[in-house]
Amino acid sequence: MKTEKIIEVKKLRKEFGKFTAVNSISFDVYKGEIFGFLGANGAGKTTAMKMLIGIAKPTSGDATVAGFDVKSNAELVKKNIGYMSQKFSLYDDLTIKENITFFGGIYGLSRIHIKQKTEKLIAELQLQEVADKLVSSLPLGWKQKLSFSVALLHEPKIVFLDEPTGGVDPITRRQFWEMIYAEAHKGTTIFVTTHYMDEAEYCDRVSIMVEGNIEALDTPKNLKKQYNVPSMNEVFLKLARNIE
Repeated sequence: MKTEKIIEVKKLRKEFGKFTAVNSISFDVYKGEIFGFLGANGAGKTTAMKMLIGIAKPTSGDATVAGFDVKSNAELVKKNIGYMSQKFSLYDDLTIKENITFFGGIYGLSRIHIKQKTEKLIAELQLQEVADKLVSSLPLGWKQKLSFSVALLHEPKIVFLDEPTGGVDPITRRQFWEMIYAEAHKGTTIFVTTHYMDEAEYCDRVSIMVEGNIEALDTPKNLKKQYNVPSMNEVFLKLARNIE
């Protein structure tokens, strides 16, 4: 049982004028946990994630990420997390090595540390033969694997993944999740959004947002039992579309 909290959220709210995008949500995420953050487009999950990574200020409520308050210490939050955006976040016009070096510098790593990390990462991903080629030459699946690895360069306590497997083939998706499991096994917390409901089955716990509210939060096994359905896709449909 995981007990060390890495994210604490209490009545977090975000309003845009009269529209409430995130409606006073509360939840905790634990060290080493793979936490699935699900919801249909417009449910509020992207807005909630932006508040947690320090790039959007909450209207009210409180949240700490990696021990830092998202309102008063947003810059420290950013320095202590990894983040992989939905759209590929590395630079196509830089080589693989140059990308790793560039982001290592942004994360504040020393030159020696960057060199060591670069060599290790390229070896682990078996990219030795293409390390000096432009990232644009890589297939999408390899770009995503590289992007995930770069997000972990500075060994953050938690990494946020925004729909990381969108558009990649099933084999690459499985390989990507093997990387996620390996990192979580080391104690890194994985906070992941996905629209693939079969991937929700791989998470330790799942929250499902509907119209700005968290309507369900539990293990996939317990949610399927609670709603008396065989898959997370059917749990999602019952909540998001009110299908009986």
